[in-house]
Amino acid sequence: MNSRASDAPIAVELAKKQKAISVAEFFEKNRQMLGFDSLPRSLITCVKEAVDNSLDACEEASILPDIYIRIKKVDERILSVVVEDNGPGVQRDVLPRVFGKLLYGSRFHAIRQSRGQQGIGISAAVLYAQLTSGKPARITSRIDPKLPAYVYELKIDTETNEPKIISENYDDFFTSRGTRIELSLEATYVRGKQSVLEYLRNTAIVNPHARITLVDPYDEKFVFERACDVLPRQPVEIKPHPHGIELGTLVKMLQSTDSHRLSTFLSSSFAKIGGHTMESICREASLDPGMSPQELAKDIEAVKRLLAAFQKIKIMAPPKDCLSPITDDLLKKGITQNHRVDFISTVSRPVSVYRGNPFLVEAAIAYGGDIDSEGRAEIYRFANRVPLMYQQGACAITHAIERINWKNYGLEQPKGAKAPIGPLMIMVHVASTNVPFTSESKDAIADIPEIEDEIELAVREAARDLGRYLSEQKKALDARKKIKMFEAYTRELAIALEGLTGKDHTVIESKFMEVLSKKYSRFVGPEEAEENGPQ
Repeated sequence: MNSRASDAPIAVELAKKQKAISVAEFFEKNRQMLGFDSLPRSLITCVKEAVDNSLDACEEASILPDIYIRIKKVDERILSVVVEDNGPGVQRDVLPRVFGKLLYGSRFHAIRQSRGQQGIGISAAVLYAQLTSGKPARITSRIDPKLPAYVYELKIDTETNEPKIISENYDDFFTSRGTRIELSLEATYVRGKQSVLEYLRNTAIVNPHARITLVDPYDEKFVFERACDVLPRQPVEIKPHPHGIELGTLVKMLQSTDSHRLSTFLSSSFAKIGGHTMESICREASLDPGMSPQELAKDIEAVKRLLAAFQKIKIMAPPKDCLSPITDDLLKKGITQNHRVDFISTVSRPVSVYRGNPFLVEAAIAYGGDIDSEGRAEIYRFANRVPLMYQQGACAITHAIERINWKNYGLEQPKGAKAPIGPLMIMVHVASTNVPFTSESKDAIADIPEIEDEIELAVREAARDLGRYLSEQKKALDARKKIKMFEAYTRELAIALEGLTGKDHTVIESKFMEVLSKKYSRFVGPEEAEENGPQ
């Protein structure tokens, strides 16, 4: 029988072992949750986080992004990654925390679309690099050509989740303005569908205003030129929308508001609640507009009535300016800049809302051209202008596409298959103030019914356009077959009729060709029409 040294209850002994865990320490032991679960994927994750940061910084400063990525092999295990941009730079006093502290950033509380919101991305890449190579991240930044560029070498202290500055210097030869991050990390460079090159190609499609250059470990250079010189519209920060807000959030808002009246709280804390709507909500919830929000927060049943009234009263959709959609024209330009296609249709759905978060779905379907004609259709998924490279089977975009019967749109879909086959690209972009990812690695969108329904509607609308195109193509093919058949027998028929009618067979043949040309003129090109016309 074991005996304890102390007579104190065992719970007291166990309590002594308990202590807080820093977020950096947690992710140090659970790095797979951030997308560092294999060597090829770790490289994509690091490049992705750095490129996302660069794109966001350039757009916020109204600068057309010019991003340079260089990947070099250091030894059999370690790669060197450099990502440099022409953005506004990072102010010296905040730079160590931006790159060396997890959960640090300015976008977490803002309700507007942005690529990163959690404040984990680039600092997670710094953490992974120091864990696998033992080397610090080197960051160089210049915020003004008249000011010097400063250079930091830093690591993350995982116990305190604070930046640890290894060295601090100046660089007189750095570019006029921008930021460069250099990382050494354990990773593998691969080619194919799940590669850095493919990630950058897809990034260029949904960011047609960016020029992106990659120099790979084999010194091959790939340049994705910008398809337009128009910066995306900057999303505007908005208040939360009452539709879909949760009970706990509403209670917290009531407790912390500075408003002294419920009417003021409703009008000033939520988007699209004006005077008339506020009165309707209070009447529906049987609440006095003049009561104190803090007092209301103490009565959970009354708060539930308020929440129910939010759902019953018709409230205008949230404003669209908190989102930055790609738009139909630029989506087409982004696709055709990188692919040759025979047909393309794009669709933008109106703004919807889930759990109080506005979102918008854009979809594109491209067909033919250089798209691989073998096997199932290619599905490309994007969230807030960022490609989603992994966990396709767990994503709401895939699930919505799989709900569609593609035979209705003239496409082949083998029995039991969830997607059509043929030279087809289906692209879906979800823009939201808060994309509901299934995990911190942001690989897949959760199955939120409102989002899935909007995705399905957008894809179906584009598919209808494709169905009409394919139907026209089929009619044109049938028409050409008939034209060839008539051409083969027209002369013989005209000669036979010459014997019966006494008219010259060339005149009869000419009449036949004239009728044929008129009937099928929409299916033949000008040259064919001319050839088939009267001789």
